Amino acid sequence: MFLSKLFARARHERPPEPQWGTLSYAQEGEDLILASLFEGKRDGFFVDVGACHPQRFSNTFFFHKLGWRGINIDAMPGSMEAFKKTRPGDINIEAAIAAENVTLTYYMFNEPALNGFEQKLARARDGVAGYRITGTKQIKTRTLASILDEYLPKTHIDFLTVDAEGLDLDVLQSNDWSRYRPSLVLAESLSNRTFESNDPLSEFMRVQGYKPVAKTLRTVFFEAAA
Repeated sequence: MFLSKLFARARHERPPEPQWGTLSYAQEGEDLILASLFEGKRDGFFVDVGACHPQRFSNTFFFHKLGWRGINIDAMPGSMEAFKKTRPGDINIEAAIAAENVTLTYYMFNEPALNGFEQKLARARDGVAGYRITGTKQIKTRTLASILDEYLPKTHIDFLTVDAEGLDLDVLQSNDWSRYRPSLVLAESLSNRTFESNDPLSEFMRVQGYKPVAKTLRTVFFEAAA
């Protein structure tokens, strides 16, 4: 009886903060790499494209807790309700980002972190490891530049993080790099696991004046050239 009560309690209580470590909210520790790159900067501004959830798999919640603020963007219908409750100090926008203003098919999974517009990737994931497509929706897209034109306060973007499930390059191509130049850019490159400079996404960022400075299994960190 005691053990059953203990296990039941453990299921409903949040684990304590680690005594000797730093708690990461990101999927692969991207937030801790960012914290190292920013060397303890206590305030700043971020833009999160493909934010999905205010805490889970979030590259920005760690910074939100420090007092940073930013713009959270996700295409999932109803996604911003949780952001409005958990992160009311941020600018929370339900929108789909692409290189052009078009209408695309949005694939929704039983695991929302897999939601996205890339048909080939969505079909490849359907039925694998228990994941399945639960529905689709036609959604009009906007460019990142148009979002920043409308919502960005008069401030510098410290970092831009993009997780668009296969369409990260499209999102980056939709920015106006002559006006909006974050100090750091994080983007997911599913085909680049060895820091290859000839990866299309890396080559695009090189042309914009950015160089790779760090990497996880899926995410590449780019720094603006001095």
